[in-house]
Amino acid sequence: MTGPFFELDLDTLSGLKPLRPVVFSLGGNQGEVLETLQEAVAHLRRTPEVILTGISRVYATDPWGVTDQPEFLNIVLLAESTMPSTVLLERGQAIEDALGRVRGEKWGPRTIDIDLIQVGARVRNDPHLVLPHPHAHERAFVLVPWLDADQDAELLGHGRVADLVAGMDCSGVRLVPDAVVELP
Repeated sequence: MTGPFFELDLDTLSGLKPLRPVVFSLGGNQGEVLETLQEAVAHLRRTPEVILTGISRVYATDPWGVTDQPEFLNIVLLAESTMPSTVLLERGQAIEDALGRVRGEKWGPRTIDIDLIQVGARVRNDPHLVLPHPHAHERAFVLVPWLDADQDAELLGHGRVADLVAGMDCSGVRLVPDAVVELP
C-alpha cells in the first residue's frame, strides 16, 4: 500500500525566523560581582532562542551618573536570537530580579544590570524600549568591552565602535586581567 507523496518545506512548517545579532552590556558593583556576572551569562545561555557567540574580558569602570559609589565591573555579551527585542529585554530584567537586583536610585549601586544595546538593525523608540540603546554611543564602559568582544562592531546610527572609542576619554575603563567571566 502506498500513500501520497508530500514535499515538505521544513522552514515554513517550523516557522523559522532569522537570527539577529544581539549585544548585551552587563555590569554590577554590589556583592560578589564576578560571580553574579557569571550567573547572568549562564541564565542567558539557558534562554531558548538565544545563542551566545562572544564575550569581552572584564573591565573595571568608574561609575556613571551617580559617581559616589564603588567602581563597576562590566562585560559585553554577544548573541544571536530570533526572539523579539521586547522579550529579550524582559528576559534580561527577569534575570536581574532573580539575581537580587533592587531597582532604587537611577544609576545607583546594583548587583547586576543587563542592558540591551542592539538587536540586529532594529530601531525602536517607545517608553518601554529604545534601540539601539540611546546612550551607548557615549558610554566607554559599553563601547570598550564591545570592541574587545568584536573588533568589527558597529553601533547602528553611530558607526564603527572602534571609531567611537578612538574619539572618547576611556581613562575610566580599565581591563582587569585576573578577572574572568566565561561562556558556559
